[in-house]
Amino acid sequence: QVQLVESGGGSVQAGGSLRLSCAVSGNTHSSRCMGWFRQAPGKEREGVAALYTDDRSTYYADAVKGRFTVAQDNAKNTVYLQMNSLKPEDTAMYYCAARSAPSVCTTEFQQPAKYSYWGQGTQVTVSS
Repeated sequence: QVQLVESGGGSVQAGGSLRLSCAVSGNTHSSRCMGWFRQAPGKEREGVAALYTDDRSTYYADAVKGRFTVAQDNAKNTVYLQMNSLKPEDTAMYYCAARSAPSVCTTEFQQPAKYSYWGQGTQVTVSS
């Protein structure tokens, strides 16, 4: 079992930055794909980034490439999503998710159904 807790959300003006954190507890020693998703009201949940814990390979959706960076801190069992140059369309609830299958990262990281564990989410609001 794995527990995920997100933090770091908030309100920011367009062009600003936020860093989201996803604290991982439980079985922290398994290799897994750690994904970041977001869901705006009335829209489907979309994958924005993922990281494979073994080799730190990272994957990004086109909408955030060049602006968002996903990274991990093994000592703190935490995965981060650094978000720069934020836009109003980035406004959403952000979730982290985990799955113990590297293939999820390489070919399916944007598919919510492929993940086994989810956090409760943290709200990001970007004003223009």
